[in-house]
Amino acid sequence: MTDQAPRSEADIPGKSTSASRTTLSHIMTGSDTNLLGTVHGGVIMKLVDDAAGAVAGRHSGGPAVTASMDEMVFLEPVRVGDLVHVKAQVNWTGRSSMEVGVRVLAERWNESTPAQQVGSAYLVFAAVDADGKPRTVPPVQPETERDKRRYQEAQIRRTHRLARRRAIKELREKRIADGIDD
Repeated sequence: MTDQAPRSEADIPGKSTSASRTTLSHIMTGSDTNLLGTVHGGVIMKLVDDAAGAVAGRHSGGPAVTASMDEMVFLEPVRVGDLVHVKAQVNWTGRSSMEVGVRVLAERWNESTPAQQVGSAYLVFAAVDADGKPRTVPPVQPETERDKRRYQEAQIRRTHRLARRRAIKELREKRIADGIDD
C-alpha cells in the first residue's frame, strides 16, 4: 500500500449522502439575542456553517473551507430557550468542491411540540490539503429520491453561481475597457 494520493476522481470511491450527514443541536440563551430579543441571525449562520463544515470534512476526509453561502433563508424567528437542530448533508460534489444543504429546526426546550423549520441554506465548501491547496473529494452517491432531487437542484445552483460570476467579471472588464474606474 502506498501513501500516494489518487490521481483522479475515478480513483476515489464514492460516499453515500448518509455517510456524512449530521445534526448539531444547541439551546439558545440570552447571550444569543439581538436588539429585538430574538436570536441573532449571525448566531444561526455560525451554527449553519459549523454543521456544514463538519459534513464537508467528513465527506472529504479532511479539512474543508467555506467558499460561499447561498440562499440563507430565515423563515421564523428563533427565541431564547429554543432547542435548535441544524441538519446538514452533502448534496453535490465536484472535483474539489461540495455543496452542503442545511435545514434549521427549532423547538421549545421544555415542550413536546414538534420542531418547526425556521431556516435553510446552501453552502459550498472546498476541500484543501495541508498547504491550503484544493484536493479531490469523493463523489457523492445520492441514496433516496429526495437525495437525487437535491443533487439535481444543486447542479442548477452551481450553473447559476458560475453564470453570475462570469457575467459580473465580463461587466467589470467592459467598464475598465470603457475607461470607467470605480
